[in-house]
Amino acid sequence: MNILDKIVADKHQEVALRKQLIPVKQLQQSVLFEKETISLSTNLRNSSKAGIIAEHKRRSPSKAVINQNSNVWDVAKGYENAGAAGMSVLTDGKYFGGSLDDLLTARASVNLPLLRKDFIIDSYQLLEAKAYGADVCLLIAACLSRKEIKELSEFAKSLNLEVLLEVHNKQELEKALMPSIDLLGVNNRNLKTFEVSLETSKALSNLIPDDFVKVSESGISSTDAIKELQNYDYKGFLIGENFMKSTDPVQSIQDFMTDL
Repeated sequence: MNILDKIVADKHQEVALRKQLIPVKQLQQSVLFEKETISLSTNLRNSSKAGIIAEHKRRSPSKAVINQNSNVWDVAKGYENAGAAGMSVLTDGKYFGGSLDDLLTARASVNLPLLRKDFIIDSYQLLEAKAYGADVCLLIAACLSRKEIKELSEFAKSLNLEVLLEVHNKQELEKALMPSIDLLGVNNRNLKTFEVSLETSKALSNLIPDDFVKVSESGISSTDAIKELQNYDYKGFLIGENFMKSTDPVQSIQDFMTDL
C-alpha cells in the first residue's frame, strides 16, 4: 500500500465521520455558500506576472514538518500583496496539518481565488469547499476513476466551483480530459517515490489541449524553472514548500516575485 492509497483509505473514514457531524443542509446554509466565485483560470490566463498559485502548507508526508509557526491570515495577506494569482490551502489534517478553518481564515483575509487542496473522494467535500469559501477544488486523477472524475467535476461546476485536475502521467491525463475540467495540473512529484522532475510537465505539455489552463505543480524552486516551463505554455505554477520552508514565507514570495 503506497502513501496515496493510505491517505485515501483514511479519507473515506474521515468523510464518513464528518457527514455524521455536519449535515449537508448546515453546509448549504453557510454565509459563503452563495458567494460569487473568483475565477482562478481567468486570473492565470490574464496574469501579467507569472501565475503563481502560492500554497499554505504546514507539513507533508515527504518532508514531515515544513512550517508549524505560520499564521494563515498573515501568509495569505502577504501572498496577495506580493502579486500571487491565487492561493492553495491544504485542508487535510492528518498528513498535512491543515484544516477547513485555514480555508475560512484565508477567505476572510484576501480576495484571491482560493483552491481547496485535499484528497477529494466524495461530493460532500465539494459542499464543504463551497461552504468554507473555496473558488476552486482539486481532483487527483491518481485516486479517482474516470466516472468519479466526471461525477465530481460536474457536481463542482453545479456549485460554481472551478476544477483543477491533477495528473502525473499520460494514462491519467487521457482518462481525465473532459469539458467539466477548467485547469489541468501536472504534478512533477512521483506520488509513489516522491522524486521530483520538471521533465514530467514538459513531457505532458503537448498532450494537453488549449481549452485547459496548464498548471505545473511541485518542485518549482527557482524563477528559471518558471521561465523554462512558460515555453511549454504553462500559465500557472503551484508553489508551496519553497515559500513555506523559510521562516518568513511572505518575505520569501516577495523576493521570488522581485527576482521574476
